[in-house]
Amino acid sequence: MPGGDGRLTHDLLPGEKGPQDACGVFGVWAPGEEVAKLTYFGLYALQHRGQESAGIATSNGEQLLVYKDMGLVSQVFNETALSALTGHLAIGHTRYSTTGSSNWENAQPTLGATASGTVALGHNGNLTNTTELVGLVSERYGPARRGELGRGNTTDTALITALLAGDPDHTLEETALEVLPLLRGAFCLTFMDERTLYAARDRHGVRPLVLGRLERGWVIASETAALDIVGAVFIREVEPGELITIDEGGMRSHRFAEPTPNGCVFEYVYLARPDTAIAGRSVHAARVEMGRQLAREHAVEADLVIPVPESGTPAAVGYAAESGIRFAQGLTKNAYVGRTFIQPSQTLRQLGIRLKLNPLREVIRGQRLIVVDDSIVRGNTQRAIVRMLREAGAAEVHVRISSPPISWPCFYGIDFATRAELIATGLSVEEIRASIQADSLGFLSMERMIAATEQPESRLCTACFTGSYPIPLPPAERLGKYLLEQSELPLGAPEDGLASLAGGPGGAGALEQP
Repeated sequence: MPGGDGRLTHDLLPGEKGPQDACGVFGVWAPGEEVAKLTYFGLYALQHRGQESAGIATSNGEQLLVYKDMGLVSQVFNETALSALTGHLAIGHTRYSTTGSSNWENAQPTLGATASGTVALGHNGNLTNTTELVGLVSERYGPARRGELGRGNTTDTALITALLAGDPDHTLEETALEVLPLLRGAFCLTFMDERTLYAARDRHGVRPLVLGRLERGWVIASETAALDIVGAVFIREVEPGELITIDEGGMRSHRFAEPTPNGCVFEYVYLARPDTAIAGRSVHAARVEMGRQLAREHAVEADLVIPVPESGTPAAVGYAAESGIRFAQGLTKNAYVGRTFIQPSQTLRQLGIRLKLNPLREVIRGQRLIVVDDSIVRGNTQRAIVRMLREAGAAEVHVRISSPPISWPCFYGIDFATRAELIATGLSVEEIRASIQADSLGFLSMERMIAATEQPESRLCTACFTGSYPIPLPPAERLGKYLLEQSELPLGAPEDGLASLAGGPGGAGALEQP
């Protein structure tokens, strides 16, 4: 993955995929400001949360427009596109697909026509009751009204948009307060109509969502780092079970569900940027502390501590500080390799093409190494790193992981491998060590990982490590990523639905309006 925050770690091997973030959301209400450009830079700060598509919606109080396309934020938008997005409020979205295919129709924000205007919506997370919601949309509005979204949209976001847009007798705010309690799973939403910005977070607060203040307005973002980028002052987190509305009358808060906090612990381990803060705890500080605890639990004699850049770096710093073993950069990352659509040939695969990481031979030759990374998913990446370091002359390679073994999939917004693909499923630590061919292997314990977050265990979701899911799950056959595509009632727009004014699938972006 692109960026300077470590999202390339698990893409060492072409085709090797590590844990993928769901999405990043951003919203701004700021009369007199260039809201499209503020949103662009906010999305740039959130690029690590999704690299498949990006989109921005803006409104000038009378007309709402959406521009979106497949690709990175910097690929989708240019000065011409941003100059067309005028107004005083905006939302933005950068996507990785956890529900629905990776195609233009599923890019966000989604659009829906309401009785009094338009709704545009961006979603970070994953719903677990989509089957129930599909039935609800069909029951209330009929198959033809299941989503006024442009043909082919197959996301849980489409269902939310359809429910918000479908009530002709209530305002969008009133409809939201009725719909939000019906949603199950993880969701952080930014949505808008022509005059008002909205933000909502599920009752468990699985994914982060924060509120910031500009001199002349307000900002909503997935992470505090995005507030920093646009010069907004952090005010507070959006509370679990809270709906926020912002318009010319100011900011208002509504409680739509009683909070039962279960924030994702993996945000601290890997997902969030190190320069963000969650529940008052610096992510970087938490990762450094995880490294310190890792050194206490799994000490070994060695000459150097090296990170797998960049996500393993804070923990490696902590490990080195606690152990007294010298920290060094033994692997170098190509900072300009982002998400590529060009797959290497089989010959290049067999040669072990190293697009992302390469060893510094003069640093590691003859050295006993402690290699620190944040997690192990399938094990292919760590196996390749160990082999690479040995070929470069390392005397010993000891792998240390700053989290427990990942043994269970996530149904709340992270696209892990399936349980059958997770290397820790059914294998002991010693068997994993043998598989990746390290001299030794140590995982941080659950207790010390949680302690590093400075959050009570009762307020964290640890399902990917424990298999204990805080939000009830439907039957396994209903958890498929492409559930909505398999439905007999595809999410198609009615004939009087939304029109694409430019670009579109395969084009250079799409500007949409009702």
